[in-house]
Amino acid sequence: MFNKEETNLNKSEKNKVTKIEIQKRNKKRVNLYINDEYAMAFSTEIAFKHNLKVGQEIDYEELKIIAEEDNYIKCKSDALRFIEKSYKTEKQVYNKLIAKGYDNATIEKVIDFLIEYKFIDDCRFVELYIEERLEREGRNKIKYSLMKKGISESNIDEKLNYIDRDTERDALNKIAEKKYKSILKSEEDKKKIYNKLGRFLMSKGYLWEDVKCVLNKLLYNHGQ
Repeated sequence: MFNKEETNLNKSEKNKVTKIEIQKRNKKRVNLYINDEYAMAFSTEIAFKHNLKVGQEIDYEELKIIAEEDNYIKCKSDALRFIEKSYKTEKQVYNKLIAKGYDNATIEKVIDFLIEYKFIDDCRFVELYIEERLEREGRNKIKYSLMKKGISESNIDEKLNYIDRDTERDALNKIAEKKYKSILKSEEDKKKIYNKLGRFLMSKGYLWEDVKCVLNKLLYNHGQ
């Protein structure tokens, strides 16, 4: 943004563009001088769009529009860089842009763009997250993690209801078997094994009814 107090820009009168220079370190941005004073910097894209030329007159409101457009472009670029390596939720993107100092209006405009072009999609994010985590975590832990990422509880519950229960139980059985063998290396007492393994599986987010079933079956099959 340009700073009215740092230039001789007059809000009520026309002001003359006296210099437009391409930045040395970033050829995609230009510096604009009004009445021989630096006023602001913005993208070359905007300079061409508004057909800015040395000698033309420009008023405060026009510069304000240019500043807002440039801020939107920078905000959108930061958002796209943030999501390019991995899928993100709407809340994660919002928090990232707030941390970078962008205003709410600009962020909301950028998020609308990202949603419209499917760069972010919370429903799809939930589906992918559940699919990726289901082999090593139970639904309770998955739900808690998704809520921390800003996903609504209703959205999460809807997707969790579609989890195949057999797939979930198979994953639980594999995790329990592996942990059981590890505990046996240092523990023989049936009750302690039961409690240690139970706490571990609950910490993974599995339902107690499923954990209890696996514990009884596993310990019985191994003669405990």
